[in-house]
Amino acid sequence: MISDIDETQAPLMDHLLELRTRLLRCVYALAITSAISYYCVDQILAILVHPLSEAFPAGHGRLIYTKLYSAFFVNLKVALFSGFLFSFPIVANQLWAFVAPGLYAREKKAFLPFLIATPVLFGMGASLAYFIVMPTAFKWFIGFQGDKGGLQLEALPGIEEYLALVMQFILAFGVSFLLPVLLMLLNRAGIITRAQLVAARRYVIVAITALAAVITPPDVVSQLMLAIPLLVLFEGTLVVMRFVEKKDAEEKAKAEAEGGAVVVP
Repeated sequence: MISDIDETQAPLMDHLLELRTRLLRCVYALAITSAISYYCVDQILAILVHPLSEAFPAGHGRLIYTKLYSAFFVNLKVALFSGFLFSFPIVANQLWAFVAPGLYAREKKAFLPFLIATPVLFGMGASLAYFIVMPTAFKWFIGFQGDKGGLQLEALPGIEEYLALVMQFILAFGVSFLLPVLLMLLNRAGIITRAQLVAARRYVIVAITALAAVITPPDVVSQLMLAIPLLVLFEGTLVVMRFVEKKDAEEKAKAEAEGGAVVVP
């Protein structure tokens, strides 16, 4: 009995030690990339504020901070945010290296497209937010400036609030664009089918619209710019599922035919 317990504990301890090593490497990667990002924080911050500077009339844009320590903490947040983005490939690689030995070759092959699609889709969502959605939304926000009843209404955004808004835009669009990966994983796991998603299309449209309203700033422009691409991605995922399920059915039929074939001597 004791030997049986010892034999089960040894592999468990090996897995825990390996997990600890992988997690430490992830922490080191985040710390190093964040430190490098802090060294280049002015250049990174200049990139993040570019959509706002373009939205203001030439020479009129300003960012303010009302607390003496605000600018310092903004630099830290920018460095951590940038460090997370740059260290994500390393973190994903370490997680994959920990999980991969427990998978069969076919499972690894099936999971590989999802690993590739995740950073690509996240980058597409973040790019849409940075290059299209944020400039459009900021111009709309700043358009409220002007004379209001004899008083001049002027936009003086705070650096902390602006950074939080930018991070919200980038993360919201980046994570939301992972919807196809989530749906395909659930489909491959047998939890949902294409037929079920087609039947629930109207509910999915309502859910996507509600999600866009919750995770984006409270303006219709940003909500539509997130909801419409998500609906397109959803419909595209249904098309991909159709081809995948058709291919799986053909392979299953072929395997059954080969298995049921009678060999005549």
